[in-house]
Amino acid sequence: MTDAASSPANTRPSSLGRSFGRFELLKLLGKSDGSMVWLVLDPQLQQQLVLTLPRVQPIDAGALERWSTQVRQAARLDHPNLVPGVEVGVQEQWPYLAADRNRGVTLGEWLVEHPNPAPIEAVRWVCEVLEGLAFAHESGVAHHDLQLHSLQIGEAGHVQVMALGTASGQGTPAIEPARRGLDQATLVEADALRAHREAAERDVLACGLLLHQLLSGTAVLDEPDISKALRRLPPYGRELVRLPWNTVHPIPEALRAIANRSTAGQPRQRYLSARTFLRALQGWLEAEALGRDGPLELMLDRLRTVGALPALAGMSGRVERLAAMDGHHTEEISRHILRDMALTFELLREVNSAQVQGTQASGSAPVLTIRRAIALIGLNGVRQAANGLRQWPGPLSEAGAQALRALMDRVRLAGFTAQALRPAGYDAEVVYLVTVFQNLGRLLAQYHFPEEYEQIRVLMRSVPPPADAPKGTAPTPGWSESDASFAVLGIDIEALGAAVARHWGLGDEMLHMIRRLPTDLPVRTPDTDIDVLRITASAANEAVDAASNPAAEPAAAGKAVRAGASRPSVAMRYARSLGLTPKLVQEALAAARDALRTGEPVQTATPREEAPPATETPTVAAG
Repeated sequence: MTDAASSPANTRPSSLGRSFGRFELLKLLGKSDGSMVWLVLDPQLQQQLVLTLPRVQPIDAGALERWSTQVRQAARLDHPNLVPGVEVGVQEQWPYLAADRNRGVTLGEWLVEHPNPAPIEAVRWVCEVLEGLAFAHESGVAHHDLQLHSLQIGEAGHVQVMALGTASGQGTPAIEPARRGLDQATLVEADALRAHREAAERDVLACGLLLHQLLSGTAVLDEPDISKALRRLPPYGRELVRLPWNTVHPIPEALRAIANRSTAGQPRQRYLSARTFLRALQGWLEAEALGRDGPLELMLDRLRTVGALPALAGMSGRVERLAAMDGHHTEEISRHILRDMALTFELLREVNSAQVQGTQASGSAPVLTIRRAIALIGLNGVRQAANGLRQWPGPLSEAGAQALRALMDRVRLAGFTAQALRPAGYDAEVVYLVTVFQNLGRLLAQYHFPEEYEQIRVLMRSVPPPADAPKGTAPTPGWSESDASFAVLGIDIEALGAAVARHWGLGDEMLHMIRRLPTDLPVRTPDTDIDVLRITASAANEAVDAASNPAAEPAAAGKAVRAGASRPSVAMRYARSLGLTPKLVQEALAAARDALRTGEPVQTATPREEAPPATETPTVAAG
């Protein structure tokens, strides 16, 4: 990169004619409120260059110097997804940045010749843009004016970001006179950090608008200037942007959720960094590349590295002591094992995978009690499984370990609640484990993707109305868990749990039971024992969710609740199918809290006037 000094000339962008200094103007490639991009010929080098200029001339020498300093800093960045600058110069007080044209054409030019790219191609382009922006942001540089004409695509189809920091009105602002003082250096640093963070967030929002434009094939809000469209979204304006349904290509549900999160009406629900947006899109790309089994394949790499979950401290030692003592029954050992979800899942994985591989009796039903697992593999097998687990907290930080422990306690509470709610005649351990398995995807996500899972929880929370909203304005409802997990991970958490369960050898009936009932659909009367188990587990999970957050009641398995809409209580929702009443639900929760405190299961189901009849024998191996 070279610097070109200012030279006398009577040319300026407001009346360019056919030249700009030594450059011969060939074609205007694009313009926005912040910048314009020209294709030029450099007679000295006898080659074409791409020239980027601000739309508005810097107001004084100080502003010009800040622009030049910022652009030189940006032009020095070295990354595969950033176009390097070859010259920063000034012509008649108009600064410019020159880049090599041989690297490709602008994305705007490309789309004129190749309109309506396939969704997977559009996502790859945006991923490359985000990779370049993430590197720039982490180096202290923002783009400020992301446009189709500020992106370059080469013959191989790879996209690079060019013209970092060249838009009008950029650069570090001068300190307000009222803020001058002894702590001036601190104020400058704080102002610069805040300004950079806000500029980086605008870049990420602009990437979201770019993704919408590429997927829909039309300019967002009918505004070709992405920066203008951005200023019409909250918090700058009031427009809402969601991906239309009448797109040229069908848009997969997961990708639609990601795109809509990128431009969410509530700024706190958007991607706030290029890295988080990039991870969501990359997760979707990987799942698409792997086809139907994408979610399973994505998780399996992590399962092989750190296991499904970490074992609680001292569990292997307790198992050794119990196994060595005379007089301990399988029932007592299984109760201790059930307190550790990692060992519980590992034993069920081991015995069910063995059945799939044909080492157990052909045609056997899936094993769904620890009692049966112990009988199949023996105490030696239990010892080996316990000793092979990664110890608590695995790779988690202290905060991550606390969050996982809290989620495990919540899941165990739901399991004990299901035991109390179960109709007479149903095995307490089977009901407990079906309820726990309905949370398998959540537990795996909390352990393997703790930061992303926290984002999912944030998206599921309702957002209070702004301070200037009319009195009585309802909060903005949170997202459904499915939409939130698609938006953050590019996959559905519940489908992820089901895929892992299938990999462990659990059959179709079990996979049916471990899916929670959608909260936006009525509950029908169960026809089979399989349905009774699924409904009981779903009721228990919903009861614990409602008790944990009675005001928000996030729609965990269904759609987000409309603002102002009401949802029937758990007792009302399951009154016909399980004979529940509000009193019965409260008693079940109280019994479950006692069980969580003591570690002893709820052996006696809460009595009720009516219970659904058992029409078929469960096909799971209960022991």
